[in-house]
Amino acid sequence: MTFCVGLHVREGLVALADTQIVRGGEVSSKAKLSLHEHDGRRLFIMTSGLRSVRDKVVLRLDDVLAGQDEPCRRLHQVVTAFGDELKAVRLEDGPSLEEGGLRFNLHAIIGGQLADDDEPALFMVYPQGNWVTATDDSPSFIIGRTSYGKPILDRLLEADTPLPQAVALAYLAFDATRASVVDVEFPIDVVVLSGGRLQQSRFEPEDLAEAHDFWHRRLRDALDDLPTAWAAPLWPTPDDGAVAGITSAPSGK
Repeated sequence: MTFCVGLHVREGLVALADTQIVRGGEVSSKAKLSLHEHDGRRLFIMTSGLRSVRDKVVLRLDDVLAGQDEPCRRLHQVVTAFGDELKAVRLEDGPSLEEGGLRFNLHAIIGGQLADDDEPALFMVYPQGNWVTATDDSPSFIIGRTSYGKPILDRLLEADTPLPQAVALAYLAFDATRASVVDVEFPIDVVVLSGGRLQQSRFEPEDLAEAHDFWHRRLRDALDDLPTAWAAPLWPTPDDGAVAGITSAPSGK
């Protein structure tokens, strides 16, 4: 499976993707986040779903962009071109994949800032080729394993979240997912786009051991300190402890 998350805050974009590939009993590592250059600007693409579909769509997108007379000036034009290639591949390969019992389920998160974009932009593309853009009231996208990391983003991520905290939230969403499933794992690729500059790094488990241990301790401490007076009626008291241990005797019939 896959875990990819993209965040859009006022200071820029954050992208994080795991690298684990599971095929039956075989486990390997392969990047699910790729960087692409267009008109002197860099953008990123993260995908979940069939790797064969991903590779075909991305390579064809590169060909389309390289063959244009005029470069795209807005990122949504690149995203639309990606969607068009995805639809074409669906028509070509969809029936045979379905005959083989495989789902055409490619999702993508695309982020960047081209020449005429006022600010960095973040998009999610669906398997049908249509897309949506991140907004102030919906600043995050997750694809792949979506259930485990989304709650922490829904609770804590806002459009004005500072960039370092946005990076931390992307990691914590990954950490929550990794703790719950066996097919999402390190290494992770992380990209930050801010001030027109895109930076990428890869992190191993030991790089984030301190952060992991810190968060685990804080969760334990928070659990210990959580007010539970509201649940007091549920606890047994010395007066009713003996009664609570009595069970009905068989009727003897």
